Amino acid sequence: MNKVFTGAEIRQGFIDFFVQRGHTVVSSASLVPGGDQTLLFTNAGMVQFKDVFLGIDHRPYTRAVDSQKCMRVAGKHNDLEDVGRDDSHHTFFEMLGNWSFGDYYKKEAITWAWELLTDVWGLDKERLYATCFKDDKGDIPADEEAASFWRQQPGINPEHILFYGRKENFWEMADTGPCGPCSEIHIDLGTTYCDKKNVPGHICRVNGDCKRFLELWNLVFIQYNRMNSTYLEPLPATHVDTGMGFERIVAVLQGVYSNYKTDLLMPIMETVRELSGQTPEQRDSNITPYRVISDHSRAAAFLIADGVVPGNTGRNYVCRMIIRRASRFGGQLGLNKPFLSRIAKTIVQIYGDAYPELRRNRTVILANLTHEEERFHKTLEEGVSQLNDLLAEVKTSSVKELDGRKAFELYATHGLPLEITRDIAREQGLDVDEKGFREAMEEHRLISGAGKAFGPLGGEDVDTYRGVLEDLVKEGRLPSGAIAYDPYNSLEVEGEVLALVRDGIALNEVAGGDQVEVILPKTCFYVEAGGQVSDTGKIVAEQEPGWEIQVEDVRRPAAGIIVHIGRVVKGKPHIGDLAKGRVDVQRRRDIMRNHTATHLLHAELHRVLGEHARQAGSLVAPDRLRFDFTHPEPITPEQLDDIESGVNRDILEDYRLNIITKPLAKAIEEGAMALFGEKYGEIVRTITIGEGKPLSYELCGGTHVQETGDIGLFIIVNESSAAAGIRRIEAVTGKAAYELVRRRFSTLKQTAGLLSSSLEEVPVKTKTTLDELEQTRKQAHHLRQELVSAEFNEQLNNVAQVNGTPVLAMVLSNADIETMRQMTDRFRQRFPSGVVVLGSATDGRPALIAAVTDDLVKRGLQAGDLVKTIAQVIGGSGGGKPTLAQAGGKDAGRLPEALDQVLPYVKNKLVRKS
Repeated sequence: MNKVFTGAEIRQGFIDFFVQRGHTVVSSASLVPGGDQTLLFTNAGMVQFKDVFLGIDHRPYTRAVDSQKCMRVAGKHNDLEDVGRDDSHHTFFEMLGNWSFGDYYKKEAITWAWELLTDVWGLDKERLYATCFKDDKGDIPADEEAASFWRQQPGINPEHILFYGRKENFWEMADTGPCGPCSEIHIDLGTTYCDKKNVPGHICRVNGDCKRFLELWNLVFIQYNRMNSTYLEPLPATHVDTGMGFERIVAVLQGVYSNYKTDLLMPIMETVRELSGQTPEQRDSNITPYRVISDHSRAAAFLIADGVVPGNTGRNYVCRMIIRRASRFGGQLGLNKPFLSRIAKTIVQIYGDAYPELRRNRTVILANLTHEEERFHKTLEEGVSQLNDLLAEVKTSSVKELDGRKAFELYATHGLPLEITRDIAREQGLDVDEKGFREAMEEHRLISGAGKAFGPLGGEDVDTYRGVLEDLVKEGRLPSGAIAYDPYNSLEVEGEVLALVRDGIALNEVAGGDQVEVILPKTCFYVEAGGQVSDTGKIVAEQEPGWEIQVEDVRRPAAGIIVHIGRVVKGKPHIGDLAKGRVDVQRRRDIMRNHTATHLLHAELHRVLGEHARQAGSLVAPDRLRFDFTHPEPITPEQLDDIESGVNRDILEDYRLNIITKPLAKAIEEGAMALFGEKYGEIVRTITIGEGKPLSYELCGGTHVQETGDIGLFIIVNESSAAAGIRRIEAVTGKAAYELVRRRFSTLKQTAGLLSSSLEEVPVKTKTTLDELEQTRKQAHHLRQELVSAEFNEQLNNVAQVNGTPVLAMVLSNADIETMRQMTDRFRQRFPSGVVVLGSATDGRPALIAAVTDDLVKRGLQAGDLVKTIAQVIGGSGGGKPTLAQAGGKDAGRLPEALDQVLPYVKNKLVRKS
C-alpha cells in the first residue's frame, strides 16, 4: 500500500467503487430516524432501509451505496462511557455500506469486498481474515456457500477463513423478521497492537479479547424470515446489507494506531490544543479530555445540523449532555469560557463537503453551542461543589454509590447531567445509582431511554396485506403490483372494490354497521404524513341496491397497499362492486389552507427570529395548525404580532405555489428545506412560494392551496413552550379564523355596549373603569380599616388581665391579615408587655394572628405555639416567629370558640413559669 488516502478520498472512493458496479448513491439519512418513533437515533446504516427489509417499503433501485451518519449513546448500543478511554470508541461515527434488495448476493458481495480492500486500497492479503457462520446449536445450516466464495478470492490464505456461531456471525433485526448469516472481514494489525501480552496463556486470535485483530467490514446475507424462536422460513428474495466502520478503515489506510490520529479527528484535537495553549507532548500525556471534546463537539454539531437542540428530554437531553460533558472536560484543560463554537468551525471545514447541512446550518450550530455553554457555566461551579459535598458523605458510608434521586436533583437544579455526575464520582472511586436517577427523571416526564431498536414489525397485519396484494396481482386484478396513490390531482376516484378486510380477515362481503378496510385500485385520499392528518370522506356504490361506507381514516399497512378505514352506513358492500371514493372536499380545503400557512409561518419565523428557528414537529388538521420550532426563549408580543402580520401580508400578496417533483439530491443542492425526522424518497415533491428568491422552498408531500390568497386569514391563538428549546405556535386560518374573528368582534361589541362606548373607545373606557374600580376598592379598604380600627380601639379600653399581664383576644369584622397585623402593632405600642390574638374571616376563609411581647417570650410564651394550638379549632394550622405568628383554617364559624381558648392557654403558661 503506497498511497496514503485522505478520509474524504476513502469515503468517496468507496461510493465510486460501487457506483461503477451499478449502485445508486443514497444520501445519508438524518440522525433522527424519519417516521420511526422506536429509535432514539439512527444507530446503523440499515435503519433507513428497515422498511424495505420488512416489506412495507420499496425503492426504485435494487442496489444502493451510502455513507450513513450514526449515533450510539443510548439503549443497547451505547458507547458513551468508553469515549475518551481508548482510541476507537465514538458517540458519532460514519458507516459505509453497500446494499442489494433482491439483486446480487453472496458471490458479488464477497468478491467486491475483497477487490476494494486489496486491489483498490492495497491492503496486504495475508493480514486479512474472513469469518463465516456455523451454528453452535446445530439447527441452522452452516454457510458453506459464503466460505466457498471466500476460497475463490485471489491471494486469500485458506487458513484465514474461519467459522463462528450465532453470537458473532448470525444477524437478526429483532425477535422475529428478516435475518441471516453474516461474514466479517478482520485485519491483523500486528503483535504490537496486542494489549494482553503479559497475560498468562493469552493467545491472539480473531474475535479474541486483545486489540491485535480488528473487524473492518460486516457482510450480512439476509435469507430467512424468523417466525418464532425456533423456526426460520427462507425468504423469496435474498438481500445484502453491509457495514464498514469509516473511522476504522481510515485509521488502517492512513497507518495510524488511533481513530483520533486520522485526518478526521486530529485537526479537531489540534484546534483544542491551540486553544488550551498546550504542547503536543502535554496533549498526548493528558489525551482523554482531547478525545472527549473532539468526539462530543463533532456529535453535537451533526445533531444540531439535523435539528436537535439542547433540552431536557429524549434526543434534546443527549445533545445537552454531550455539550456539557465536552465543556466540563475543557475545564480540565483550562478552557473556562465557551470554546466549542471554535471547535465546531473546524468540524464544518472537515465535513462540510460530504455533509452540506453543516455548512447550511453553521450559524445555528455555533449559536447553540455557545448558548448552551453559557447556561452551563452559570451553574457549574455551584453544582460541582454540591456534588463534592454529597460524595464526601458517600465516602463515609458503607455504600459507595451516590443516591440516584440526589443525582437527579443536581441535574434539575444545577444542570449536571447524570453522565457528568458519574464521571466526577468515578474520578473519586465512587459510582452513581443510575436506575434511581432514571426513575426520578421518568417521574418528571424526562427521558427514560431509547426503547427497542426496531419495535413492532407488523406481524400478521403486514402478512395479511402482503397476501392480499399477492393474490390481486396473481389474479390480474392489480397488474401494476401496487395501489395507485394520487391525492393531488383529483378528489374523486372510481374503481372496483378489490378487497374488504374486517378484523384482519379478508371477506367477500360485509354488512351494515361493520367496521371495514376497503382496497380500491387507486385512491385520492391523503395518507397521514408530515404532520398532515389523513383525509376522510365516503366510498359509495351508486348502482342499485347501492351502499355507502363512511371513510374515517386511511393508512398504508404494507408496501404497495393503501386501505380506507370506515363503517358501512348503508347496504352490503361486496368484492367486485364498482365504487366511487370521494374525499370530504370542505375538510380537505381547510387542511390545505392550514398546511400552506405552516410554510408561510416557517418563513416568517426565519425573518423575525432568525434561521435557527426550524420546524421541530407540526400538526395540520382541518380546524387548526400547530407548529413546533427551535428557539431558546419565549417570543415577545411584538415579535408575535410581526410574525402574524407577515403571514397575512404573504397571503394578501396571493403568491402562486410552484409544485415540482425532482431528485432529492438536486432539491437539497438548490436549498430546499428538509425537515428532520421526516422520511424522504429519492424523488421528492418541492413546494416553492414566491418568484425570484422564493419566500419559502421546502420538501413536502402534503396538499396545498394554489395561491396563498386562498388561505383567507391567519390568526395566532397561542404561543407556548413545547419542550426545552422548542416553542409552539397554534393558529387558525380560513373559516376557523373567520369564526374566531366573528366571535371576538361580537364580544367586543357587547363589551362596548356595557361600557356605553364605541368599539374604538373600549380600551380607554375599560382602563378608566378599572382605574375607578381600583380607587373604589382602595376607598372601601380604607373605610374597612377605619371601622376595624374603631372597633379595636374600643376593645383596647377593656383588655383582660392574666396574672397582671394584658391579654386581648377578639374577632374583628372583615379584616384582612395586613390590617390585623397593624392592630397587633397598635396593641404593643399601648402595652409594652402583653398578648394579643385577633381573628377574622374574609370571603369565608378564617385567619388568626397572635403577637407576644419579648419579655413574655423569655418566660416561655411563644406566639407560634399559641396560634398553632387554637388554630386546630377552626380546622387549620399555623406558625411563625416567637413574637408574631399567624394561621389559617376552614371553619370561620368557630373563630369565637378558638379565641375563647386564648386566656386559659396564657394563664396556664404563665402560672407554670412563675
